[in-house]
Amino acid sequence: MKKPFLFLSLISMAIGLHAQKNIIDEVIWIVGDEAILRSEVEEQRIRAQYEGTPIQGDPYCVIPEQIAINKLFLHQAVLDSIEVSESTVMNQVENRLNFFISQIGSKEKMEEYFRKNTPALREDLRIMFREQMIIQQMQQKLVGDIKSTPADVRRFFNNLPVDSIPMVPAQVELQIISFEPPVPIEEINRVKERLRDFTERVNSGTTDFSVLARLYSEDTESAKRGGELGFMGRGQLVPEFSAVAFNLTDPKKVSRIVQSEFGFHIIQLIEKRGDRINCRHILMKPRVSLEYKNKAIQRLDSIAGEIRNGKITFENAVMNYSLDKNTAMNAGLMLNEKSGTSKFEYQDLPQEVAKIVYGMNVGEISKPFSMINPQTNKEVVAIVKVKSKTENHRANLTDDYQMLKNYYEGIKREEFIKNWIVKKQRETYISIDPKWQNCEFQYPGWIKN
Repeated sequence: MKKPFLFLSLISMAIGLHAQKNIIDEVIWIVGDEAILRSEVEEQRIRAQYEGTPIQGDPYCVIPEQIAINKLFLHQAVLDSIEVSESTVMNQVENRLNFFISQIGSKEKMEEYFRKNTPALREDLRIMFREQMIIQQMQQKLVGDIKSTPADVRRFFNNLPVDSIPMVPAQVELQIISFEPPVPIEEINRVKERLRDFTERVNSGTTDFSVLARLYSEDTESAKRGGELGFMGRGQLVPEFSAVAFNLTDPKKVSRIVQSEFGFHIIQLIEKRGDRINCRHILMKPRVSLEYKNKAIQRLDSIAGEIRNGKITFENAVMNYSLDKNTAMNAGLMLNEKSGTSKFEYQDLPQEVAKIVYGMNVGEISKPFSMINPQTNKEVVAIVKVKSKTENHRANLTDDYQMLKNYYEGIKREEFIKNWIVKKQRETYISIDPKWQNCEFQYPGWIKN
């Protein structure tokens, strides 16, 4: 089945290369009072080719039709007064620019690659993201009232041919008990002293901040860029970091040491622009000592033994011993944030957990192992119990009702959107240059007799 909301712009992943300069531009489609230019189509074709994005069919048919569909949504959004937050748009823009810089290597290389300066790229991205968000909101408004009852889902399922019933991948439910071994104060002091030394070297002018970031920062992505984070709003940074960074005024000076959930930072201002800031940072993380880690492993091994011997239930052990606040009040049951349920496909589990539980049986308790807690970004020691396990199977109403409900509603939303497009085709003035009409369109109603 196709996913719902298939009508977003083909340009959702990147800002494009310039259209070829030898192309003589011309209007090839008119949708309402909006023109589609040959250069737009050519630019998106080149972009898709560069990205390796497959186009199902003739690009000179598929791309202009996609642009036309987007214009129908955008026109309806104007009528319905759909607006998007400019700050949200700009956050997306800056994130994408930072991504480009990290992939290409520097701002200068990015500008050379796209043959545009950064302000021009920023404006192109602003338009692109704004339109995407408006289209998304418009689609969500159109299908927002589509809901289903248990009877609807049951009727839908009963009418499905067997070979059309969706497959459900193997899933597990897990309970977890975890300890966070303490970090020795000596290790914290070591990290702070190292950062103080970096600060002194930068403030005295003996070493460049970016050089130290490349060599020593444990934020590997920003380290490649000399610690540069790119322009970000307050909401994109953790509060402790944001409070210090936004109060910096002198680009030549380094901030005090800042502690966050990720570790300890020092920060250097690069530039402020309105409610966004660009800065560099160096991150260092105190290490859990092997002694404390081994003690935690031994303690958990003892608890696991008591559970296996029936001296205590896993649920009671969670209440008595687990230090994971996200699961301790839920009998240790891990929650899949992606699905909002307690069921995980193996690929959705933290890597360390997936390695441990693969091949375990229901009711089995693992040996203690270490992992990085995805919520706190800190090293923990844990044991897990397999609460339930389902193999790859065709969906059924008893075990997979929610998945079937989502599946059914997705189909209904897609059908509604398709019917809406057909209706808008009939109501909208559309003119296509004869040279661009020889196409097998997804929606034949573009060409009117």
